Amino acid sequence: MTSNDLIIFRGKNIRRHWDKKREKWYFSVVDIISVLIDQPNFTKARKYWNKLSERLRKEGSEVVTKCHQLKLMASDGKRYMTDAADVETLFRLIQSVPSPKAEPIKLWLAKVGSERLQDMADPEKSLNRARDYWQRMGRSEKWIQQRMMGQETRNKLTDYWKTHSVSEQLEYAILTNIIHEEWSDLSVKGHKNLKGLNRENLRDHMTEAELIFTALAEFSTRQIAEKLNSTGFIENKIPAQKGGKIAKIARSELEKKTGKSIISGTNYLKNRKRLN
Repeated sequence: MTSNDLIIFRGKNIRRHWDKKREKWYFSVVDIISVLIDQPNFTKARKYWNKLSERLRKEGSEVVTKCHQLKLMASDGKRYMTDAADVETLFRLIQSVPSPKAEPIKLWLAKVGSERLQDMADPEKSLNRARDYWQRMGRSEKWIQQRMMGQETRNKLTDYWKTHSVSEQLEYAILTNIIHEEWSDLSVKGHKNLKGLNRENLRDHMTEAELIFTALAEFSTRQIAEKLNSTGFIENKIPAQKGGKIAKIARSELEKKTGKSIISGTNYLKNRKRLN
């Protein structure tokens, strides 16, 4: 899951998807419901939404019919069909849920719902917003710089995949996992489990060293793919394995010299309160 797939409201994770054709965000309805009813248990929030949707249908409301089924990432790292709605539809839905958080989340949705259009007109705003977010989470300037450099490396790799017949979502995730497992000896899910993460973005909880080696693995992958002119999902598995292995060799050498493991179980979850 990329940072664009997930956004946080008062410490709560909200999944979202950008629709390029309609040029609007779609947010997970269950995630919004979970915030409104202050229920962290996903199953209970989903049951609440099921009952609410039934009542709205009986009342003849169009809110439910305006929800779309989109594949969003779940806590197990896989994508499942999930009810999602745009900001306008969510505003109408929120009116049906008695909650003290109704107005705050409306204001929040209005703000984040317009950010993408602002970013398209002025990409620098997106960068500044990301930097501000990480600063409020207590990250150091050195960490922020490495995180942004790593994201640029990542973007160049996915741009290569996109122009060489690798489809988004599932194939991106599989190739990313190959790279990660090669250099770290952990799958993406395994690394998240080690850090005690659920839906959070793994990279937002990496140490500076983990970010550096992730970037090295992805940079190496792109360089090898360009050399081989790898096209398609199957062919790009080879650069992914070789790129990850280069970073693994470097990691092993550094660990031998320092006696310290690059892989860390630390996270920044304690800093969520800074966003409230």
